[in-house]
Amino acid sequence: MELWNFTLGSGFILVGILNDSGSPELLCATITILYMLALTSNGLLLLAITTEARLHMPMYLLLGQLSLMDLLFTSVVSPKALADFLRRENTISFGGCALQMFLALTMGGAEDLLLAFMAYDRYVAICHPLKYMTLVSPRVCWLMVATSWILASLSALIYTVYTMHYPFCRAQEIRHLLCEIPPLLKLACADTSRYELMVYVMGVTFLIPSLAAILASYTQILLTALHMPSNEGRKKALVTCSSHLAVVGMFYGAATFMYVLPSSFHSTRQDNIISVFYTIVTPALNPLIYSLRNKEVMGALRRVLGKYMLPAHSRL
Repeated sequence: MELWNFTLGSGFILVGILNDSGSPELLCATITILYMLALTSNGLLLLAITTEARLHMPMYLLLGQLSLMDLLFTSVVSPKALADFLRRENTISFGGCALQMFLALTMGGAEDLLLAFMAYDRYVAICHPLKYMTLVSPRVCWLMVATSWILASLSALIYTVYTMHYPFCRAQEIRHLLCEIPPLLKLACADTSRYELMVYVMGVTFLIPSLAAILASYTQILLTALHMPSNEGRKKALVTCSSHLAVVGMFYGAATFMYVLPSSFHSTRQDNIISVFYTIVTPALNPLIYSLRNKEVMGALRRVLGKYMLPAHSRL
């Protein structure tokens, strides 16, 4: 195959799921609604956690970071996909593709680590409540947040630079929602088998320890909750943890399929559906899962909405 020479004006064509869909207008409307829901729900949750003194606790600081990651993650993908579909122009520059890949990998990697830290936070709060302010002090909490962002950024930078260094062929079409490693490697004009193996190994190394830590934490939490004398305490512990486990299941299920399963298990349609799920659906659902079952968060949201909405109505 003739190599595709990248010039300043060259780029890829993101075919994406909208163009391959049987009902693209309906899917476009659905993605728009989910994106607006993600912006609104995550934005409100961040506002409540930032402004409400009662939520200035490690648990809610971590939850706020999760909302920030979800907000940025979906914003990396959704506006571009919707704008391309409406303008009927699906091009993305080489630099734009690299930037989108870097940001998506950063958000995904940071969320992977943050979910493990959130499980640790819940483990300490329920299993060792008397040591909570020592083991999960504000300093420790910010260290967890910084670790998530820094490690994810470094990993994403390495992946992005190595993926984009390959020569690509004239077949520029990326049949995917966004610039990600698996679909891009299909366009490479070089042997990528070793790199694909490295991506698989690194995916396992990055995802599996975090998932194992989460499962270990919640096993201990479940055992502790079952021995609690108070039904109210047991119920509160299980409700809090069930919300987190729902988020973990959605995120790790999609990430495992995309980056851990061998390429023989992948198809273009499946990859697109999975990508829509973890870049658009999950960020819209995460704040709802956490807030609807948490009385403190719901109370803070009501106070925030009352504070910012009622004055506006009174002026009308």
